[in-house]
Order: sequence, then structure tokens, then C-alpha cells
Amino acid sequence: MRHDDIWRAIDSLAAEHGLSPSGLARRAGLDPTAFNPSKRVGPDGRARWPSTESIAKVLGATGAGIETFASLVSGGSSLSGQGRGARGPARRIPLIGFAQAGGEGFFDDGGFPVGGSWDEISLPEIGDPNAYALEISGDSMAPVFRDGDVIIVSPAAPIRRGDRVVLRTRKGEVMAKELRRQSAKRIEVASLNPAHPDYSFDLQDVAWMHRIIWSSQ
Repeated sequence: MRHDDIWRAIDSLAAEHGLSPSGLARRAGLDPTAFNPSKRVGPDGRARWPSTESIAKVLGATGAGIETFASLVSGGSSLSGQGRGARGPARRIPLIGFAQAGGEGFFDDGGFPVGGSWDEISLPEIGDPNAYALEISGDSMAPVFRDGDVIIVSPAAPIRRGDRVVLRTRKGEVMAKELRRQSAKRIEVASLNPAHPDYSFDLQDVAWMHRIIWSSQ
């Protein structure tokens, strides 16, 4: 195992859960700066390695197993549980602005991107063929996502409590939130910006909900 491989695996786990390295450290109960690039090399230029304890906390916080982490270290991918053991080729992902996502003609009834109005970006290791990208505008989702950030959304990724999601209502509203609770009848989501209210929807009022698996932070 090489120094760069270990850190790449940590970065990949962060990306799968829509987190920056500092966001992953916070979720794992570590100092937010623990995984910053500046902490990966000491003042004397020698490589710094993450501790076994910090890796264990990261695996616990993300629900990943040691086999998944080992696959990432060796150059694989754990995005949505797909593509393990082999690095996927770069591919083009459809991209629109988040503000456009509520308009007609960009998604089908299942929430998959359609139409010819999408731009594209290149991103490797996304196993979901229907994954798409949204560019954030404004600061309504700050401090989690800021103006100009790009998020990758996977319709195929499983969703658990605490995941960040993109949700579309039957009325056409599209929003990025954190899933608080989902029952057989209702979905409760929390706003990423504390200045904005949380929401609760009847399940029948939600057209689709997809997980955010990566962000450009």
C-alpha cells in the first residue's frame, strides 16, 4: 500500500457520500482538518499516514467494510456498490444548473435525465449509467454546497437516513436536502442551510428522490 493510495481511498469514500474530506472527518467524529491535504505531508516533507483509529471511524461512519476500503486502495470504486476492483473509464455525465432542474423536459417520470438541453462534464468511476450533475447557484444550500459547486446524483444509489438527496415533488419543486426519516407514508428532510425550514411530505407527493454521491468541494 502506498501513501497516495490510502488517501485516495479516503477521498473516494467521501465522494461516494457527497462529502468533502473535511465533511467526512466531521461525520466520523474527527477534527475537520484531519484529512486536509496540508495534513498529509509534514513540515519536513515526510508523508503523514492516517491512523488505524481514524480509518476505523471513517468505515463506521460510512457503513463501508474493510473489503470495500481495500478495493479503493487498490484502485477500485465503491460508488453505489458497483465497479469494485476495477477503475472505471472516464465518461461524460449530463449537467444542468440546479435552478433549471425544476423545469419541464429535463427529467422523465423516473427522474432520469432526458432531452438535448443538458451540457456535459467528464468524471470517472460513476457506475450508474443514469447519473447526472447539477451546478449549484446561489447560497441557499450553504455552508454545505456553495455557488458554483457541482454535485453528482445517482438514481441507482441506495438511500439511507442521513444521506444528502435531490428530491422532486409532484408540483415540480426540486430541492437538495438531508434525509431525516422515511416511512411507508411520509418523507422528512432537513435543509442544508439552517436559515431555511425543514420539510415533511406525504410519500405520494414525492415524484422521485435520488442520492448525492459526490460534490466538487
